[in-house]
Amino acid sequence: MGKLFTPRLLAVVALSLAPPAAALVVLGAAGSISFVWVTLVIVLGLVAGSLVATSVARVSVLRAERLDAVAQALAHRQPPSHLLPAERDLMSRVEHRLLEAADAITAEVHMLDEQRDEFEAILRSMTEAVVVTGRRGGVVLLNGAARQMFELAPAANYGGRDLVELCRDPRLQEFVARATSSGGGEVMSSEILIQNPAERYLQVTAAPVRHPDGAGAANHSAEMNAAWVFVFHDLTQLKSYETVRADFIASLTHELRTPLSAVCGYAETLAQGVDDPETGRRFLGIIERQSRRLSRLIDDLISLSDLERGLTPLKFEPLEPRRVLEEAAELMREQARRAGITLEVKSAPDLQAIPADHDRMQQVMLNLLDNALKYTPRGGKVAAETRAAGIAVNGGKPGVEFVVADTGEGIPAADIPRLTERFYRVDRARSRELGGTGLGLAIVKHIVQLHQGKLRIESRLREGTTVTVWFPATRP
Repeated sequence: MGKLFTPRLLAVVALSLAPPAAALVVLGAAGSISFVWVTLVIVLGLVAGSLVATSVARVSVLRAERLDAVAQALAHRQPPSHLLPAERDLMSRVEHRLLEAADAITAEVHMLDEQRDEFEAILRSMTEAVVVTGRRGGVVLLNGAARQMFELAPAANYGGRDLVELCRDPRLQEFVARATSSGGGEVMSSEILIQNPAERYLQVTAAPVRHPDGAGAANHSAEMNAAWVFVFHDLTQLKSYETVRADFIASLTHELRTPLSAVCGYAETLAQGVDDPETGRRFLGIIERQSRRLSRLIDDLISLSDLERGLTPLKFEPLEPRRVLEEAAELMREQARRAGITLEVKSAPDLQAIPADHDRMQQVMLNLLDNALKYTPRGGKVAAETRAAGIAVNGGKPGVEFVVADTGEGIPAADIPRLTERFYRVDRARSRELGGTGLGLAIVKHIVQLHQGKLRIESRLREGTTVTVWFPATRP
């Protein structure tokens, strides 16, 4: 820059000295001034002008280079250098003010970069899907949760594409059109069931983003809406929980109503008076059975609730599988004898002890044996066995299996996956007649899971059912 600027400045000085030099030459030619003085004056003027021009050029070049350095620093988003001479002329003051403005711009750019990084981090960490669109409906940005929800390619660029292209569900498209066309620019929210790309319940919120200038304006027209932010909350699991809760309440109400109706009906009959003592005793027997059924139902509900909420801590201790099975079988032998069913118990020798909660293990075995005895006809057989589980089974972990097999009617294959659901029964009428609560296998499943064990149910119609529970040999 200096190589071009200095010669030009010297040329300007020479041109500015040309008129007075010509006048001196004319005067010298007329004899008014000696040519020696004319030559001396012209040479001194050229030398002085050159020195001044060179000094001005050097100062101007240095200032130009400093300004160029400031511009380069701003272009690279770096703070400019503050090495300025302590001068008090007008240009120095201008340079100082320019540096202060550059510092302010650099600080603001860094702050915007930090805010952008924080915003992107928030978007990445959000479990809700977020899509930001521009005025014309084109996508400005979307987070990873949105890509997962709408099954979009992780690395694809969807910038500028219309929001309805991300999800072509008509209900969602209708909501987006209604939100973006609203003149008031208000936040809108709605629950939508979409079918594409998968069935989901979504709570969609649409909020307009305004220009900062228009925050205090009197009118909030659609022109002020710089973009729209759409937030999608996935309510599918919550809706599923609500459905399960509603089904549970309906089932519980039905289960309670049946014995309560019987108790109330027979109690009212007895209150009115029964002439036949035998009939009165039969009514009292029915009331007693239904009351016991209610008591069992409430006990099972409390037990299941405590297990699900973790309110019953397990007391692990080494237990002999053979002893656990024999203790439970001893408690069920009288029931088997009254039902005319053979109860066989056998245990493999030298089984290793398992870490488990004694009371919960008894609860599991009693439930399994009680179910087997209830659904086995007179003259049938229930076999209970403990055996070592092969290392190749259950993920290569050593453990012990408790097996309860009966010769009952069996269970249809379609019903087996639902047997551990609360209040699920294959034959509801027969189950209630036998006094079942419909919660036994649900309790068994939770106890087995708390021990990090596994439950397996196999059955064939008119051949019987086999229930196998596996417990690990080491504490979970």
